[in-house]
Amino acid sequence: MSGIGVVSSCSCLCPGVWLLKPGMQKMSSFSLHTAARCAAKDYYEVLVLGGGAGGITMSARMKRKVGAGNVAVVEPSKTHYYQPLWTLVGGGAKQLATSARPTESVMPKGVEWIQSRVTALDPDKNCVWLENDIKISYKYLIIALGISLHYEKIKGLPEGFHHPKIGSNYSVHTVEKTWKALQDFKEGNAIFTFPNTPVKCAGAPQKIMYLSEAYWRKTGKRSKANIMFNTSLGVIFGVKKYADALLEIIKERNIVVNYKRNLIEVRADKQEAVFENLDKPGVTEVHQYEMLHVTPPMGPPDVLINSPVSDEIGWVDVDKETLQHKKYPNVFGIGDCTNLPTSKTAAAVAAQSGVLDKTISLVMKNQLPTKKYDGYTSCPLVTGYNKVILAEFDYAAQPLETFPIDQSKERVTMYHMKADMMPFLYWNALLKGYWGGPAPFRKLMHLGLK
Repeated sequence: MSGIGVVSSCSCLCPGVWLLKPGMQKMSSFSLHTAARCAAKDYYEVLVLGGGAGGITMSARMKRKVGAGNVAVVEPSKTHYYQPLWTLVGGGAKQLATSARPTESVMPKGVEWIQSRVTALDPDKNCVWLENDIKISYKYLIIALGISLHYEKIKGLPEGFHHPKIGSNYSVHTVEKTWKALQDFKEGNAIFTFPNTPVKCAGAPQKIMYLSEAYWRKTGKRSKANIMFNTSLGVIFGVKKYADALLEIIKERNIVVNYKRNLIEVRADKQEAVFENLDKPGVTEVHQYEMLHVTPPMGPPDVLINSPVSDEIGWVDVDKETLQHKKYPNVFGIGDCTNLPTSKTAAAVAAQSGVLDKTISLVMKNQLPTKKYDGYTSCPLVTGYNKVILAEFDYAAQPLETFPIDQSKERVTMYHMKADMMPFLYWNALLKGYWGGPAPFRKLMHLGLK
């Protein structure tokens, strides 16, 4: 992976570990656990690739099925991040440190953590290859490798991040630069981008725009800011109900939206951003900026490109209802690395985990999967420092809402759910394998109205 992209979590240490004295570091539980770089065994009943949200969640669930000693997770990073919080970090509402925990602390107790990278998958022989030519075999394989960021596909990046006035909420290395650029803004164009690729949390590129607008209103700079959202898409959001609500907000706040514009170059020394007009290939536009927020192009992790488990693009090729691989019945996929035709969010991972848990249980009993994933995903659209539109929808881009209210309205309660309740649920329920999305709660809420 090139540039400063992050697949499932960043490899830098948690600040809390840095505070340990050198002698104490050697004796810490983190060091004792991560010292075993290689697998304790060369075979596991369930092997999980990736220690992000999907991988940790499924390893916790599999531990309860086959026993901790029969489950292993391959994950190189020492730190696990709750990345949905980075929107608020970039907007100055949360501290980056609150999104981070040592991987050791989220790994289910007794599950083997193999701190290495996957270099190749061989599903025909039921094995994978890790760094240093280590071979691990499995009975069941769960692929949860996340998505790769490709800043380097934009000319002038990632080196452009060394300059001020440019940030990106998608990387641990650049999210705090967003907040700095937001604070340092004086006057001129503030440009927010959306790339011409699939992305994780498709609402995030505009969430930071709304937070920036609110911050400049609060600090008296709004009249000096020309806010632009340059998106490669032809719509502001893929679900009409929420798109209509967002367009009203955009109109009220005097934000300029330029559709079918893809960022192809950043001239950070000149504070210039170059966009291609996707309706007129080869035609470019150059915009001066006082602040630039970059959402990078994204794609499958390198190890999945041209892999036997992947489709022609490189996404893990799974059945969209059961999450079982289309060719290899003992292989499964979850989260951002799959070709499931829904938005790539932590909420989608939660819903997928409940379905995949049922799927694997039946496959282990030589039975056909029956539980079906409907494409549920959620995007809490932050529109201010105390406002959120809670978008929830399915494969058909139809609202699939939890609460018996109009969720297209901005609400303070939904902001607190995003900022406070969801992180608690993530650390204490999802990663422990106890949260499978809001479907049961949704049924109770709506049954209560009948």
